[in-house]
Amino acid sequence: MKNYLGFATAGCIMTMLFFMIVNFVTSPGTVWFIYPCFFILFWPVSLYFIGKRSLKQFSVFGSIVLLAFLLTENLIHSPDYLWFFYSALPIISWPIFLHLGKKARTLSIALIGSIITIAYYGLLNLIASPEYPWVIYPAFAIIWWPLSIYYAKRKAFVAFSFTASIFISIFFIIVNIISTPNTIWAVYPIFAVIWWPLSMYFYGYKKKQI
Repeated sequence: MKNYLGFATAGCIMTMLFFMIVNFVTSPGTVWFIYPCFFILFWPVSLYFIGKRSLKQFSVFGSIVLLAFLLTENLIHSPDYLWFFYSALPIISWPIFLHLGKKARTLSIALIGSIITIAYYGLLNLIASPEYPWVIYPAFAIIWWPLSIYYAKRKAFVAFSFTASIFISIFFIIVNIISTPNTIWAVYPIFAVIWWPLSMYFYGYKKKQI
């Protein structure tokens, strides 16, 4: 592992120097080399933590560095709009889930995580852009987490297809009403989604009876 770490460190330094030289030779007015260099740094750092078998510590270190980098970029280039907070929650979740271990697969953690995510982005929606409820999109995505765990543990795949199709249909109806109330288009994706539970039912339950 020491040889790999030494190679990664040397390769990282050489690559960073290359990007730096190219940056200042071709476009000295724009400092862009820091972006590839930032991610290249994770190469030797990740090898170091893997060698120590401390992935949890790596997740904490990596999340702190990522948050610091994004916050710095936000404050330097667009201090009037703090987009940093949109990416903060997923990055913070990385070390949390690693420390939870097998508990992260449980329904209770999925429910807590979903509630926190919806509440977090709902608050951001209310503060940053209350004119449009975009929180419905991350909410729609995160609800699949507890929903899939609940039905997977019970191996109720047909019931899951029915519940999921109803959930998807409600989502498209809400988006239709909020975004384009004068044009009814939600019926088209709903029609396609309905085939999922129907196919599960007829080729699952009914096939056993034949």
